[in-house]
Amino acid sequence: MRFGESYHVTQFYKLLFEKIPMVDEKDRDQTRVFADRSSLYREFLQEREEILKHKWLESEKAGRDIGFERALLDWIRNHRDRWKASRRAGQTGVPTSQS
Repeated sequence: MRFGESYHVTQFYKLLFEKIPMVDEKDRDQTRVFADRSSLYREFLQEREEILKHKWLESEKAGRDIGFERALLDWIRNHRDRWKASRRAGQTGVPTSQS
């Protein structure tokens, strides 16, 4: 991955992780319904949780906060494919060859 590509990936995830202000109660309710029903959104939240866990673990190893961007890029490069494969295997019940 070239520098420009990793920058765009980081920007993409930053946009996803930002909170979008709600306009009114109706918007909040629609967002809750979407979040409850959307498998894509649930997947996003689970992936975000894994990245935050990775950030914590790597920060502990380094003895300092490594920052979200570094943790995100490291997790994508080193762990995302296996994480996704294990999730797919868990959903289908079929073990993966990646471990």
